[in-house]
Amino acid sequence: MSENNEKIEQARAELEHTLNAIEDKFNVGKRVNEVTARARSSYESNPLPWIIGAAAAAVSVVAVVAWAILSDDD
Repeated sequence: MSENNEKIEQARAELEHTLNAIEDKFNVGKRVNEVTARARSSYESNPLPWIIGAAAAAVSVVAVVAWAILSDDD
């Protein structure tokens, strides 16, 4: 009977470990903080790609707005 109890306790411990890992993986706040920290670190180490990306996004938005205003849909 003792061997069965040990197996049960081991299975419970493994299940608890698995559930904790799943909970940690789906912790949205923690993931957002990690991504934010990586992005900040990336920007601080080399801001040029971020600046180019922001400029490209701004140009794209302006182009779409201009196209929407100036298109001849009549």
